[in-house]
Amino acid sequence: MTSKKGAASPSLHKVIMVGSGGVGKSALTLQFMYDEFVEDYEPTKADSYRKKVVLDGEEVQIDILDTAGQEDYAAIRDNYFRSGEGFLCVFSITEDESFQATQEFREQILRVKGDETIPFILVGNKSDLTDRRAVTLANARAQAEEWKVPYVETSAKTRENVAKVFFDLMREIRAQKMDTEGNSKSKKDKPRKKIKCCKCAIL
Repeated sequence: MTSKKGAASPSLHKVIMVGSGGVGKSALTLQFMYDEFVEDYEPTKADSYRKKVVLDGEEVQIDILDTAGQEDYAAIRDNYFRSGEGFLCVFSITEDESFQATQEFREQILRVKGDETIPFILVGNKSDLTDRRAVTLANARAQAEEWKVPYVETSAKTRENVAKVFFDLMREIRAQKMDTEGNSKSKKDKPRKKIKCCKCAIL
């Protein structure tokens, strides 16, 4: 019965947007959700969005938490991070300070999650503003390689790679869930294998 229920409701993947204020986290989220570019959007608090999408032929739900970037309370930030299954860590290629800040976001996430293999993509946004580039492609890629995570450049304005980063992250989340389920199943199976049948000796 439970398997039928599970098949009926699509899988839910929880994505958290992190990064400094003004790097375009909300613009990326709104472009992905509604196919529209909102230039001047300044959230004062975190906003949550949910959407059904088709991921590799399977209908799934994506839950996106767009953090405001300037959360003052560590406890609130930690709660956000704890609830996430994957992270898009966004900086602006036009602002080196926002790139440097990704280091702190990464450290906070790892501290809360306690797992370096957490699905995570480093995102360099505003790729349409190449004439104002302050973070080189080489530096961004080097940072991603050090963390062993993918690096993707996006533009919320032109839609470049917007869908890609969300779908790539969902694939990582799905793979990790399948891996975790596989490990827990194998752990459950192990005790059964250890049970040895004792032979009765007839005297």
